[in-house]
Amino acid sequence: MSAHPSSDGAVLTEDDVDPGPAIPASSRLPTADVAGVRVFGPSWFAAVMGTGIVANAAVTLPRSLPGLRDAATVVWAGAALLLVVLAVGYVRQRALLLHAADPMHAQFFGAPAVALLTVGAGALQLGPQVIGTRVALDVDCVLWSLGTALGLVTAATVPYLMITRHRFAPDAAFGGWLMPVVPPLVSATTGALLVPHMPAGQGRLALLLGCYAMFGVGMVAAMLVLAMVYSRLVHHDTPTGAMVPTVWIGLGALGQMVTGLGALAAVAPSALRAPYAHGAAVLALLGGIGMWGFAMLWLALATALTIREFRRGLPFAPTWWSFIFPLGACVTGTGALATRTGSEVFVWAAVILYVVLVGAWAVVACHSLRHAAAHADRTTSRV
Repeated sequence: MSAHPSSDGAVLTEDDVDPGPAIPASSRLPTADVAGVRVFGPSWFAAVMGTGIVANAAVTLPRSLPGLRDAATVVWAGAALLLVVLAVGYVRQRALLLHAADPMHAQFFGAPAVALLTVGAGALQLGPQVIGTRVALDVDCVLWSLGTALGLVTAATVPYLMITRHRFAPDAAFGGWLMPVVPPLVSATTGALLVPHMPAGQGRLALLLGCYAMFGVGMVAAMLVLAMVYSRLVHHDTPTGAMVPTVWIGLGALGQMVTGLGALAAVAPSALRAPYAHGAAVLALLGGIGMWGFAMLWLALATALTIREFRRGLPFAPTWWSFIFPLGACVTGTGALATRTGSEVFVWAAVILYVVLVGAWAVVACHSLRHAAAHADRTTSRV
């Protein structure tokens, strides 16, 4: 049984997280390609997550600029195209069982689910001006349903594999362990966008309550994993190399909690009776601010660890996309609090975080394109 890389025995490298293990002739699976062919892992779907959140976060900003929405629409279209390309490529390489058996790659099965949900949310928020309101709603319904189903399966299956199949060292916990359990949180947040479009009555109520239930699933599971990651950070060697960016995934989970509370509270009055809708608003404000404070603490910790590693030389790896979606979730959460409170502190915090988000996305996207081009050149030279 494969062991998870630990700081005592091995440093996580680019090949540990992408483009996937070479398939030896002695261990071919019926679902795998021929020996020696490298396959890209599900972690690459984080590129769709990051690109999509750049577009979606622009919609939630309490301050905007002329042309920002149009630019966000172009970015969303790029994320949608990338989702199609990666989905087709991943299905064609038939590496699902190979990655499920690997303790590292299995953690990132949550990325395709969140990618579907992110692009679907963008379709509803930015797509109507391009593809029409009816089509945009249908696209979001399909992608949300697929992403939610895949996310719930991942949230149950990957922990089961971790318990029964995979074996881990005491210092194995890392931010990637959040990826399988975060999708229900994203489903809850993006599902809130669909609540007003459901017919009034039991259908709308069921969707809202289902979103709150998924919020609970993701929140409790994410807090448990965050505790394990924090314990690993303080009790074992400091993470190095490509492991460092995954610390940011904790920020994404916390930001998504703040965003989800705000999104659900905004639509609760359309399905819940007055006392409970009012309670949802109170929870979104007070609970959201408390969670936002914790997110700022995690942001400071992740930033300090990242700067420390950049000084030593941090080579590019697909885990760099772990910087992007968490920052985006932090923007949407801060924007939700700005809207609910009217506080200028949250308004400018959201704007500043969005500027940082766009800059980080541009850097990581450029490095990813160079990486993809270099990998394509190496593949071509071997043919």
